[in-house]
Amino acid sequence: MTLGKPGKIGGTIVAVAVVALAAGYGQFGAVSALGQVATAFGHQVHTGTVAEEAGLSGATLGIGLAILRLASVLGQPLAAAADRLGRRRTLVGWSLVGLGVTMAAAISPSYWWFVGIFAVGRPFLSAAAALGHVVTAELSTPATRARALSVVSAGYGLGAGLNALLHSALRGVAGFRILFLTCAIPFVVVALLAHKIPEPTQTPEDHSHERPRFGWVAHSASGRLLVVMGLSFATSMTSAPASSFVFVYAENVVHLGKALESIMILSAALTGLVGLLLGRRAADRYGRRPSVAIGAAGIGLSAIIVYSGTGAAVVVGYLLTVLSAGFLAPAGTALPNELFETSVRASVAGWGIAASVLGAIVGLLAFGLIADSTGSFEAAAVAVSLPVLGVLGLIRRVPETRGAVLAGTIGAQR
Repeated sequence: MTLGKPGKIGGTIVAVAVVALAAGYGQFGAVSALGQVATAFGHQVHTGTVAEEAGLSGATLGIGLAILRLASVLGQPLAAAADRLGRRRTLVGWSLVGLGVTMAAAISPSYWWFVGIFAVGRPFLSAAAALGHVVTAELSTPATRARALSVVSAGYGLGAGLNALLHSALRGVAGFRILFLTCAIPFVVVALLAHKIPEPTQTPEDHSHERPRFGWVAHSASGRLLVVMGLSFATSMTSAPASSFVFVYAENVVHLGKALESIMILSAALTGLVGLLLGRRAADRYGRRPSVAIGAAGIGLSAIIVYSGTGAAVVVGYLLTVLSAGFLAPAGTALPNELFETSVRASVAGWGIAASVLGAIVGLLAFGLIADSTGSFEAAAVAVSLPVLGVLGLIRRVPETRGAVLAGTIGAQR
């Protein structure tokens, strides 16, 4: 893909996509390896409960995942720092720190040590992933923005998919420890590509009388910020359980075969790409708002299918979840970046992290507790999927941003 100047801007977007890939690879390790971690650190029980099937109780798994999500709240000040320290420095720096710490999870002596170590690195990777979208939006023009954001979102998804695929290949061979050590590869790649990413902000806007304090937006934009945070909260409350429990459910509950799981992960790459292409076209043709609403609703329905009780449902539901997430990505990343000024755009990305984390925590805890109390993953999935319908109401409270020019950036000068 070329964006404006083929040799320069297109190559830069690819470099940002590689950083996103590294962040996705590092972040998804806790999810893809959760089944092995639960087996390695769990205790053998014979009670006919979720703990017997999964290795650890639903509440224990949910609390651990919630802690990891809660740690991502610290990604808010890390992302907001880009408004003061610069996009390039923080994007690359936070990515390298996050990957370095994630490698240390390989030496975890217990489940809670694993949670603690992984939690230290996660906010850095969360901030890097959010800033990747900010940088991409600021490098691209209105006509190419959704396309460029699709490339970077695909990079993040590819990183998560590669991690899941490698985990599947290592099942029963080397466990989760080698999986985390492989983060050394994206670490080196990001370090080598750092010089290819320019600083995208060029001519700051003259709004000194409204310039916010660190991490805050102007009062006139606070309403929009609340809506964006509400969208992130509702979507994450559904998507976090849909993706975080899927592998432990597939491996330890419905006993999905290793070969079928690998096929599912490989097929997800295709459905994710299809979702991105459809989402990009919808975002450019019909607008950001309807595309966000359709993608969010798709994630909610897919989550219910995943946990409906059969191996076939896991495969179909997982593929539909990836398709819906891909569809949501172009408009979902373009909308918040187009709604706010350049001087606060990274801060808004940071608040988006915080809202997503809170939504994910509520979803994960609710899912785990409901699964324990009812003995049903399906009931838990239905309960956490209903709030995503609130997205349909919230999306009407912000203006359509398709075609917006982001003043003070490289993209606005082309």
